[in-house]
Amino acid sequence: MRKIKLLIPLIFINFLLFAQSSNESRLALEYYRNKEYEKAVVYYEKLFNNSNSKSHFSYYIRCLIELENFDQAEKIIKKQIRKSKNDLNYYIDLGYLYKVQGKYDKAEEQYNNVLKKAPPDQHKIIRYSHYFRSKREFDYAEKILLNGRKMLKNSYSFNFELGNLYYYQRNYEKMIDEYLDILLISDVYLQNVQNKLQSAVYHDIDNSVKEILKNNLLLRTQKYPNIQVFNELLIWLYIQEKDFENAYVQAKALDMRNNENGERLIALARMATSNESFDIALEAYEYVINKGKFLEYYYAAKNELLDVLYQRIIKGIDIGYENLVHLENGFKSYINETGKNNETAETIRKLTHLQAFYLNKTNEATKLLEEIIKYQNIYKSALGKCKLELADIYILTENYAEAILVYTQVETDNKNNPVGYDAKFRKARLSYYMGDFEWAQAQLDVLKASTSKLISNDAFELSLLISDNTITDTIDNAMKLFAKANLLTYQNKDSLAIITYDSIINNFPTHTLSDEAFYKKAKIYEHNADYNNAIINLEMLLNDYAYDILGDDALYNLSVIYDKYLNDKDKAKELYKKILVDYPGSIYVVEARKRFRKLRGDVLE
Repeated sequence: MRKIKLLIPLIFINFLLFAQSSNESRLALEYYRNKEYEKAVVYYEKLFNNSNSKSHFSYYIRCLIELENFDQAEKIIKKQIRKSKNDLNYYIDLGYLYKVQGKYDKAEEQYNNVLKKAPPDQHKIIRYSHYFRSKREFDYAEKILLNGRKMLKNSYSFNFELGNLYYYQRNYEKMIDEYLDILLISDVYLQNVQNKLQSAVYHDIDNSVKEILKNNLLLRTQKYPNIQVFNELLIWLYIQEKDFENAYVQAKALDMRNNENGERLIALARMATSNESFDIALEAYEYVINKGKFLEYYYAAKNELLDVLYQRIIKGIDIGYENLVHLENGFKSYINETGKNNETAETIRKLTHLQAFYLNKTNEATKLLEEIIKYQNIYKSALGKCKLELADIYILTENYAEAILVYTQVETDNKNNPVGYDAKFRKARLSYYMGDFEWAQAQLDVLKASTSKLISNDAFELSLLISDNTITDTIDNAMKLFAKANLLTYQNKDSLAIITYDSIINNFPTHTLSDEAFYKKAKIYEHNADYNNAIINLEMLLNDYAYDILGDDALYNLSVIYDKYLNDKDKAKELYKKILVDYPGSIYVVEARKRFRKLRGDVLE
């Protein structure tokens, strides 16, 4: 008990001393940051003498240098060298002090002392190199690492440390050499190397890193044909550049060389699809399919190839009748091959959408959906999506009451999940089509808080359209015509939809929906590859409503038509530039700038 009583005052005294030291450290640092070196040096001298801390020592020396008290600084550093001869950082401090004074020969002497005295110790060599770098002595930071490589020979080569140093100096050729050389030792470092290169590529201002890396990798794939890690990195780099064509060439070569199972090509095809490089995705999937149906990725490749063809049709790329029939036959063949089950439910749903909305086979599509809906143990989400497709077809065939019943059923069975939100949105949209704007908007306002971003955005846009255009009875009449035209478009009755949009333009010329009508007409013509009429309607919109809400949408669509479909690159470039000038806040600015620069011939990242 007596010992405890004696110990308590000692603990309290130590606590007070620690608190005092901590306060003095904060005060010293504040003075240093404010460049009040005369005040800071007093505190750092005291702190260093009491603690012998390297941090306090470093600040103490910096203050003396800033005050040009070089003699005192030299005296203190030499004292530390005598006390800690094996800590070579003090020699670096002394060399730096001489260099600040312009005594370059004496500075080099101290730096060379570090090189001579450095032991064959990996961790110490790295520490000295970092300390040289902190003094911006990059040549010596490099020399000590290279010396260390010689001393340690094959046990440690300092590739990462040298690569990091060269990156810091923007010496990208040497940096890349060091990072890639370590892969000659072992490919287990691939992920680390890739992370380093990813950072360098991401911060590459003038695109020089990518070109140097690409050339280096191409040379290494030729020099080391049996080391495939360089091919792996080359594929990765091509993907970074979205150059899926060259990535496919490399991936295919590796697959053939190693007699792989196609997994590499499947992964590449998926990335190409997500970036809408559909042609390359199709090539990759076809390659895997041609490897044979007994490989594990055969059915995945076949299914995903059909999905790419489906996406091309949905996006209006391949809407010719032959393409539609080819895809329908492909879907049927795949389903016959794999059977009607949970795994093929989504494929069946896509087939029915194709049949109903593109091939006018509503009866066949309806029967197929009704068949799969009756399957036992079908996944709940798959069942919900198939029912939604059936309800959509009911709208197509003007069976609105049945559509509402099915939407309600799906919403009830899928509360608080994306399928349920989707059902609620489609039901609200049908009410909008039928002219019941008040009820539709009430449902849409609920959906705007949906956890599904896509549904929330769709609900917000339709709600805004209704609220902006249902103010008076006259405007409601125009709105009812507009909703009817939207429904006719949904039902693929394009000619009737265009006539209805024209009614709005002719009968309500000053109405806020007039620009919407022009835009909707243009999209119908574009979907049907009637680009001349699409251009006419977009230009009419821009003539009268350029600074309304759809102005930038119309100009961007016009640019894309000239660029993508008419191959008039000069006109497209002119229009993309106009977006940048006239609509600097548009959501299309980034893509317009990218396309403009590409058409102009700029080298893009």
